[in-house]
Amino acid sequence: MKEVILSELLLQRLERSAGAKAEGNGAHMNRQLYEIIRQEILAGSMPAGCKLPASRLLAKELGVSRNTVLYAYEQLLAEGYVTASTGSGTFVSQTFPDHSALHKGGARNGTMPVPAAQQSTNRFDLSRRGMHLVANAGASDRQWGAFMAGVPDVSLFPHAVWARLLNKHWRNPRPELLTYAHHGGYMPLRRVLAEHLRLARAVRCEPEQIILTTGIHQAIDLIARLLADPGDKVWMEDPGYWGTRSLLTNAGVDVIPIPVDDEGIAPDAATLQNPPRFIFATPSHQYPLGTVMSLTRRRMLLEYARQRGAWIVEDDYDSEFRFEGRPLASLQGLDEHDRVIYMGTFSKTLFPGLRMGFMVLPKPLAPHFATGLSELFREGQLMQQAVLADFIEEGHYATHLRRMRQRYAQRQGLLREAIATRFGRDWPTSTHEAGLHLVMHLPPGADDLGISMAARTQGLSARPLSRYYADEVHARQGLLLGYACVPEDDIGPAFHKLAEVIEPAMEHLARTRQPPREFRARINSEAWSGA
Repeated sequence: MKEVILSELLLQRLERSAGAKAEGNGAHMNRQLYEIIRQEILAGSMPAGCKLPASRLLAKELGVSRNTVLYAYEQLLAEGYVTASTGSGTFVSQTFPDHSALHKGGARNGTMPVPAAQQSTNRFDLSRRGMHLVANAGASDRQWGAFMAGVPDVSLFPHAVWARLLNKHWRNPRPELLTYAHHGGYMPLRRVLAEHLRLARAVRCEPEQIILTTGIHQAIDLIARLLADPGDKVWMEDPGYWGTRSLLTNAGVDVIPIPVDDEGIAPDAATLQNPPRFIFATPSHQYPLGTVMSLTRRRMLLEYARQRGAWIVEDDYDSEFRFEGRPLASLQGLDEHDRVIYMGTFSKTLFPGLRMGFMVLPKPLAPHFATGLSELFREGQLMQQAVLADFIEEGHYATHLRRMRQRYAQRQGLLREAIATRFGRDWPTSTHEAGLHLVMHLPPGADDLGISMAARTQGLSARPLSRYYADEVHARQGLLLGYACVPEDDIGPAFHKLAEVIEPAMEHLARTRQPPREFRARINSEAWSGA
């Protein structure tokens, strides 16, 4: 390309961008020059070896200062688009790969060109497990409002207390709180947490057995990475938490769905003959059905794990919010043979955005997990961990739990009353002792996914129970309704809107499948045991 053609091209392109610049969207002149020349080089309009006009000449032809042109040339030179030699000028660099050389190199190295059938038709293809993860994702784009399950009322969090404690640390921050964490997290937090777990959850542990994580998901990921190999078998409650299933499946382990009855996870005789590497369970408040694992079932699982060398992973996600009596003792507290890995989170008790949880590991495993956590994830959040340690030690955590336990119990009662008023007091719902959500069961054959999608159009969240089952044949229909983040005055009106969505679906089902009276007759039958 001749120098005069370059100046004409630049003038034309600059004139076209003048309108955008007048509207406040244009770049500075030196940046525009750089971008136009760069685009022409990448497009091949300015081939390698082409000489650029001298900066003085180009500046004169464009009617700009020489410094403007020099800036563009210097930026192109720094990024490798041009080369410059004193006394010779500025030339376009060789930027296009030599495809013939690539092919020759393959032949010279004894390799053959890739057949067309083996070439990807889409450069943005995910891996098989990546596609499976995305296709089966359960995370919602809504994380607040009626009736979002598993979300606490963050508006009632004592933010003024938290801000005071945070400011105390920030006034004179210690350098060790601003760097990477190591070896399991902030030890003062692990000490106060060990004491809290001993008193509130009957967990038996020393501070050194606690590993601080960013939540349940990271804990499960770490367990799968350090204790499982691809192809290992894992038992998981069915229905169960979709996040656990996604993490385990993506780790390459073989997830075996195990039905849940009114005593908890219930492996049959044939299943017991093939011991798994892990047994994932929510003993204190089964997710999502809400059942509590019986003492008999707990002792059976512990003995089975001891005999077969399996690990029990106890997810104690929301049992701090038990509305009748004291919180139930953990399964870990019954373990005499170090076969239980206990997981907890502050996402439900404080606020999800804190992204902090913990694991209680058998003593022989704890150092390995601390090393693995640092190696894989480069821990941090020491400042937040220090604030949380003060928050617990000064009694604010216990006070907040008591306050929220009362509010959530009241809100659950209001939601149950709304269901009873609209659908009758004999309509089946999940147990009421604990948690941040309840399950409103629907008749077999009901389209709970369709109801959930229709509810979204009304600004409501109602997760379909059937989507929590891995075994679709045995899936029950229902709706998970979170009440924790719904103000008391909003529960009745919000459920009225949801009922306007549910009732047409029930009427359609009654006309085509099963009359409502047959559904009601089955409420106390074996089919609803454990609901």
